[in-house]
Amino acid sequence: MAAKNTLPRELAPGVFWLGDCLEQPFRGKVYHSYNAAFLIVGSEASMLIETGHPKDFPVIEAQMDKVLTADVAPLKHLFITHQETPHSGGLGRVLRRWPEITIHGDISDYHLAFPEHVHLLRPMEVGDAIDLGGRQFVATEPIIRDMRTSMWGFDTGQRVLFPGDGFAYSHYHWDGHCGQVAEEAESLDLVDVSAVFAERALYWTMFADMQIYVDRLEKLLVDLDVAVIAPTHGLPVTDLALTVPKAMEGLLAGKDLVLSQEATATMFNQPEPVH
Repeated sequence: MAAKNTLPRELAPGVFWLGDCLEQPFRGKVYHSYNAAFLIVGSEASMLIETGHPKDFPVIEAQMDKVLTADVAPLKHLFITHQETPHSGGLGRVLRRWPEITIHGDISDYHLAFPEHVHLLRPMEVGDAIDLGGRQFVATEPIIRDMRTSMWGFDTGQRVLFPGDGFAYSHYHWDGHCGQVAEEAESLDLVDVSAVFAERALYWTMFADMQIYVDRLEKLLVDLDVAVIAPTHGLPVTDLALTVPKAMEGLLAGKDLVLSQEATATMFNQPEPVH
């Protein structure tokens, strides 16, 4: 079995990829996926994107310590795309380690879990920006939502998009994909793994016209002039022209994967038709 590449990894100047793999058994295979976090370093402040899964926080914390050295701007802000555990489950631990950090995004219900930290909550709307010094973090439209409160973000310094559950897919540990960007994982069947992830984690996409969402997503990438895509659950994308069409094909193929005769028979606990 191939060795895992280590994180943190600098995806673009001042943008670091953090996290660890999660094993996902599915249809006789074991896929790996990330519940990643990212660190943006500006000249005046650093910002954490996502908190990672609770099981990964000790790993993420150690990775952050490697980046946040004495000559790096201090960590002042945290942005969470939405309240699901793989994205926000480490919030309490972040607050214990960095008790003055401000928390950004759709913060609708964080006050219920952390009433003592209400003064740190900063709601954001699409278009709101946070100045990190030499670069801004801007809240953007969440084209693919996992929850009503989902929100995406964009780093103006290196044109990096943080789409949360957008561009979500797994990878092959046995081929050494862990810690690689999508373009380095040459054996990865991106169409297949994108469709599988859509079935498992974004089931609503099986019953929607996903071409509408693909068109909106492609427009967002053009409007923002995105150079790098840093998804929470997939390998980062550094060559959009090469990789985005494959990811979009997988998103469109998810419905066919699920709504086959076999899947439909299983869904309704009925025998398959006899031919």
